[in-house]
Amino acid sequence: MTNLLDGIDEILLMGPGPSCVHPEVYKALNRFTLGHLDPHFIKIMDQIQVLLQKILNTDNKLTIPVSGTGSAGMETCFVNLIEPKDKVLILINGVFGKRMCEVATRLGADVEVMEFEWGTPIDPGQVKEKLARNSYNLIAMVHAETSTGVKNPIEEISHIIKETESLFLVDAVTSLGGIEIKVDEWGIDAIYSGTQKCLSVPPGLAPVSFSEKALLKVKNRKTKVPNWYLDMSLVGEYWQKDHKRAYHHTAPINMLYALYQSLLLFFEEGAKNVFQRHVECHNNLRVGLEELGLKMYVEEKYRLPMLNAVAIPEGIDEAEVRKKLRFEHNIEIGGGLGPLAGKIWRIGLMGHTAQVKNVERLLTALRSVL
Repeated sequence: MTNLLDGIDEILLMGPGPSCVHPEVYKALNRFTLGHLDPHFIKIMDQIQVLLQKILNTDNKLTIPVSGTGSAGMETCFVNLIEPKDKVLILINGVFGKRMCEVATRLGADVEVMEFEWGTPIDPGQVKEKLARNSYNLIAMVHAETSTGVKNPIEEISHIIKETESLFLVDAVTSLGGIEIKVDEWGIDAIYSGTQKCLSVPPGLAPVSFSEKALLKVKNRKTKVPNWYLDMSLVGEYWQKDHKRAYHHTAPINMLYALYQSLLLFFEEGAKNVFQRHVECHNNLRVGLEELGLKMYVEEKYRLPMLNAVAIPEGIDEAEVRKKLRFEHNIEIGGGLGPLAGKIWRIGLMGHTAQVKNVERLLTALRSVL
């Protein structure tokens, strides 16, 4: 029988995720598997928590990687913090805000939404007006909207939410490791991310963090968390440093090795240097695209450095361009979603992908294809 793994070529991943994996992370995945309660593995778990707290700028004790992709992180936060009839406000300006709404609705929450045009940021002024008239158990929004390349003004909005009693939930799937996140300073009560974006680890883990206020909500629930696998009151017992660890489910050991190595690499390079590298690659890409006659879709001050939305010119078969990049140049970029399908390309410069040589390779390939 033919082994299909032998036909996998190395692809330059410059789409909306996953990103290219650092060679040291691949090495980490190849380490010998230990048991999930092995003393040496527990030391690695402890260090993962410390490093996640550091990258998120938080003292939250429950800061752990969930076994699953970024969507599992989203489910984790919602199933633990929402009970039927809870009033929830979702701020939406892209696909992933809509997914939040879908999950909250399935949990029986009383969901309201504020929708903003795709490609534009959430407007803090409108949010302030809304919260002056209404109160909610939980308010949720996306930091870096992967479907549009928009960086939402989360710090400004956090100041508004701090004046309320609401829990504040944030999607940081694309932002973690690419731009700064200050969980404690911004008053974020629950946050989730994924490993396959700026952390440059294969898909499969979702870092999450819960504040004391959020944990109090979990503790005082009137109903059980409806998802056993993601119940933080149970999973947390496995990750608690101060107590005897209780088995919940078998942890993805080698994936946790990979996350540990990725976080070490992040802090070896230095947070400021990592963020600046993403910005420099973004600027190089922007200049090169302009030379090709292509324009960025998002207004400059709201652009993400790690996820670039590029407007597609009239008369260009956008899918054919992506196909040629993939099969003639071994480069992957993404297309638009929802109302932006066929209108934008999404070019990822995340984590290990964010290197000037990769930007130059893409620009050369685009020049050839166009």
